[in-house]
Amino acid sequence: MAKKVLMVVTNHSEINADRQTGIWLSEFAEAYIEFAKKGYEVTVASPLGGKSPVDPGSVDGKTAQELLDAQQYLEQTLKLDEISHEKFDAIFLPGGHGTMYDLPASAKLQVLLKDFYEAGKIVAAVCHGPAGLVGATLSNGQPLVAGKRVSAFTDREEAETGLNSLLPFLLETKIRELGAIYVAAPNWSTHYEIDGNLITGQNPQSTLAVSQAVIEKLG
Repeated sequence: MAKKVLMVVTNHSEINADRQTGIWLSEFAEAYIEFAKKGYEVTVASPLGGKSPVDPGSVDGKTAQELLDAQQYLEQTLKLDEISHEKFDAIFLPGGHGTMYDLPASAKLQVLLKDFYEAGKIVAAVCHGPAGLVGATLSNGQPLVAGKRVSAFTDREEAETGLNSLLPFLLETKIRELGAIYVAAPNWSTHYEIDGNLITGQNPQSTLAVSQAVIEKLG
């Protein structure tokens, strides 16, 4: 039986009137491609369903065609409300600043993350994808990330993007507030953490490492 991975992406498309956002293409595409190469069945869903916008900053003249081609899988995503954890082996949250706006507020995503985690299934996220984890609590009422080793986009990296004052919150700060053991490497270096069935990566440079860690656990 092919392993089944649920990828959850953002529907949110702007930081302000002057700044578009969405999913960071490489974080979605690199993971999708790695899972597809392994023969996994990948389902792409979002809070609202339909199109997941790509952050224009994540695409330029040097973007590989293979990554550009993966945009087709963002055109018609399933609505999270139609999804149940039972048929999947792992959930993966790629980043992009869009995730900071709609994933933390998605009640359905919070339920899915709890269900995946408590069923011993893999919960993985990279860069701003861990924003989806900040609203998730377990059956005991504790934040999902509390007491776990977690990595995510750092406040220092956010300062370098120049967007830190515009975002609804800072991801590193929020994860620390929830009681996680936050771990990071120098800015823009590949880094990920594995704590049981929770796998998190720091930044876009960490996407392949997180994807490979998911694959290693899934087999």
